[in-house]
Amino acid sequence: MKTSHTLIHNAAEGRYEFDLGGGARAYIEYEEHPEGLVLTHTIVPPQFEGQGIAAELTAATLDAIRARGLRIIPQCSYIVRYIERHPEWQTLVAEAAAGAERQ
Repeated sequence: MKTSHTLIHNAAEGRYEFDLGGGARAYIEYEEHPEGLVLTHTIVPPQFEGQGIAAELTAATLDAIRARGLRIIPQCSYIVRYIERHPEWQTLVAEAAAGAERQ
């Protein structure tokens, strides 16, 4: 996916984000866990919804997490659906999370 935004890892806030200009930010929040990063929320400001920003942000975030050699535990419903639609990211899902999805 071609990206039109630059991904920022804001470790102090526990999130990956895009600066959308004018002080607006889209972001994915995470919490650290022994098995990886728990992805808890995906936020896109209302005025930017419907422009594909959430998908672009999710792909860039997952790519950055893969580059760091980490796994994910998706709790955010958007990210769960994104991975269902893009199974190439399934390899990033931590075993504990993958096992819970099969139950």
